[in-house]
Amino acid sequence: MHLTQSLHRVVQQTPDEIATICGDRVRTHREVADRIARLAGALRALGLREGDRVGLLAANSDRFHEFLYAVWWMGGVVNPVNTRWSSREMVYSLEESGTRVLFVDDAFAARVPELRSLWDGISTVVHCGDGGLPAGMADFESLIEDHEPVADVRRGGDDLAGLFYTGGTTGFPKGVMLSHRSIMTSSFGLLATNQSARRGGRALHVAPLFHLAALAAWNSQCVMGGSHVFLPAFDPAEVRGAIERHQVTNLLLVPAMIQALLDHPEIGAHDLSTVEHVGYGASVISEPLLARAMKAFPGARFSQGYGMTEMSPGITVLTNDDHADERLLRSAGRAIAATEVRIVDPEDVEVPRGTIGQVVARGDNVMLGYWNKPRETAEALRGGWMHTGDAGYMDDDGYVFIVDRIKDMIVSGGENVYSAEVENALAKHPAVASCAVIGVPDEQWGERVHAVIVLKPGHTAAAAELREHAKTLIAGYKAPRSFEFVDAMPLSPAGKILKRDLREPYWNNSGRSVN
Repeated sequence: MHLTQSLHRVVQQTPDEIATICGDRVRTHREVADRIARLAGALRALGLREGDRVGLLAANSDRFHEFLYAVWWMGGVVNPVNTRWSSREMVYSLEESGTRVLFVDDAFAARVPELRSLWDGISTVVHCGDGGLPAGMADFESLIEDHEPVADVRRGGDDLAGLFYTGGTTGFPKGVMLSHRSIMTSSFGLLATNQSARRGGRALHVAPLFHLAALAAWNSQCVMGGSHVFLPAFDPAEVRGAIERHQVTNLLLVPAMIQALLDHPEIGAHDLSTVEHVGYGASVISEPLLARAMKAFPGARFSQGYGMTEMSPGITVLTNDDHADERLLRSAGRAIAATEVRIVDPEDVEVPRGTIGQVVARGDNVMLGYWNKPRETAEALRGGWMHTGDAGYMDDDGYVFIVDRIKDMIVSGGENVYSAEVENALAKHPAVASCAVIGVPDEQWGERVHAVIVLKPGHTAAAAELREHAKTLIAGYKAPRSFEFVDAMPLSPAGKILKRDLREPYWNNSGRSVN
């Protein structure tokens, strides 16, 4: 099982059908496959060998599609960099993984000097944008033109396919190692459970492809065969126009995107009737918003996915049929095909149905482990089960309901934010004596990053100042959106900050501790 199988199949069966659409560029499967084989040859010429990591810092595009396949074609390992990170976070992932070849587009080419000033290990930068070629960079199109196609090495199975960095509870990102088998198993399981893509369909990719949810949607369409439409970023008007213009059949959106799409004043100006499936996730969708979405996309099936990077990412799905039962709308759904889910106590013993415990999962879609972190790997994969860090319960029909997070994580607008990362940044401000970061309910973002601050005696600091300080050290989306200044923190007898006490006033009427 290898990720390039889908490409070979579609070239064999429908070589002259459209493969990718990006702006004015439209290419067939035959054309794209030739470009991929040539780009793989160019990567070989750059000195890359099987197992080497190759980075990409870029927005969604047809070249993102070609990059992924070309790296796998030559036997490499993809390392898609989170475009919303600070430069220091980006460099950490590149240096820790030994990623020495980096692809950048126009939006991020100007960051390269700063990245190189923080780490001198980046040997080659390839420009994959549409603007002029920056000095000192190789040109994406020239690499394709100047090299002959090479054969697919067909690495697969448990060979490492990608490093996908996610936030860490210690304040440092962790590189999640996913194999060809794990990514393909997740796609097969999702498709078998919930037909989110079909042969000949057209998927619109607007959620960033460095995220596993978006990558899974991309790979599902690759598996089924069909076309990919790429937008570099979410813009309600652009999304509506692309759906109508390109006859899009399937979408992946987070609830905040759905809200923005429906609230746009020209929502009714475009024909959205071709959309057959809308997948959403990352946070709970409100029932009124879901009703509006179903009205806006009358021919579409809706499904909610729950997962995590470490599971490639599928764990459960709430299918379109499940949406007809109002009782289930707060559920994360049931285990996808080829994946087992349990709810366990602190000793990893399965608890009775309806009892809250930790959600654990296993299957061939589970990660190989964390890059260079054997201790964290062993802890996360105790007994062969991935411990999600989410607290929930399972009903008698196997539906999972998430009620809290055991791990100290916030999900805001579809992005995972670990409290430790934010607290480490805030603690570096000279006026901060202690701080605690929690997630609080937010109508737009699902959860909002909220900081509780104790200032040092004689010091002052405004919320805006602390937010800007944090943004110099971590990605802007991780910086707190709201602040609360207190004289002292609630502490346990052992001196640990009681975050549940800090969260309780914000969540006490919701029946949940997370969205």
